[in-house]
Amino acid sequence: MNAIVERERGLLELEERIADLKAHAADQPVDLSAEIAVLEEKYAQILREIFGHLTPWQRVNMARHPKRPLGSAYLAALDQFDELHGDRHFGDDRAVIGGFAKLRGRRIMAIAQDKGVDTKEKVARNFGMPRPEGYRKVRRLVLLAGRLGLPVVTFVDTSGADPGIASEERAQSEAIAQSIAAFSEVPVPIVATVIGEGGSGGALALALADHVTMLEHAVYSVASPEGCAAILWGDAAKAEEAAARLRLTSDDLKAFGIVDEIVPEPLGGAHRDPRGTIGNVLSSIDRALVRLANIPPDELRARRYEKFRRIGTPA
Repeated sequence: MNAIVERERGLLELEERIADLKAHAADQPVDLSAEIAVLEEKYAQILREIFGHLTPWQRVNMARHPKRPLGSAYLAALDQFDELHGDRHFGDDRAVIGGFAKLRGRRIMAIAQDKGVDTKEKVARNFGMPRPEGYRKVRRLVLLAGRLGLPVVTFVDTSGADPGIASEERAQSEAIAQSIAAFSEVPVPIVATVIGEGGSGGALALALADHVTMLEHAVYSVASPEGCAAILWGDAAKAEEAAARLRLTSDDLKAFGIVDEIVPEPLGGAHRDPRGTIGNVLSSIDRALVRLANIPPDELRARRYEKFRRIGTPA
């Protein structure tokens, strides 16, 4: 059970009581505004107590929340989106969705990782873990955007690339490397946003960008806490300790210079106001694209190279 979901259970009864009172007040000539106000203040206080100061492990659980907006929700909120399928080599990976789009009237190439909403869709999308054909599709779309002069916008949300034997047989690491190479060389602006989990090279393959944005409670790391715990201590149960040591929160990554901007989430997480959160992310992307639009292609690529070369360098 997701730890954040478990903590939210205590709020459900209070939410239902407030909703019942509001419904009753609408049907009856009785003034219940004072009672409703008291309950709403109590509800807000509990929200602040639960979500005001989250630990790194709690942020991991927030990033994995089953109701958190997925990549497909961001694509659906664009002015227009026309999906393109396939890698022209093997097949179409549904863990990656990409195609022509418009944002605030600007033509872009939009690409998102998506975990799926229900069980059937999760299986179809391989729980958001792209296979080699997914990364080859990404590369194809990025190179196409470069030829057409379209900015690239990506939404990152994966626990990592698919680790299965079939993916390894189809050159998973090579596909990821080629995707990263395409992002490094394409002569158009790139804006990447980590909206949930940013897991290892599976996330980096869509996040080598001129401007990297991250939602407040998203996480971005070289390995999952469970994987790190298994490697370091031989015990995945130490994932909470690993999360604290990995420095995977948006605050940490902004301080390291890996992330350029943090988009705040509503108290309690993005799933409590999906429309508002998505709108804020799209506005952030639009501002970044406006700033990057007039930079010459050669200078854009040079800045991108220097940006990533500086990561890990002492100040």
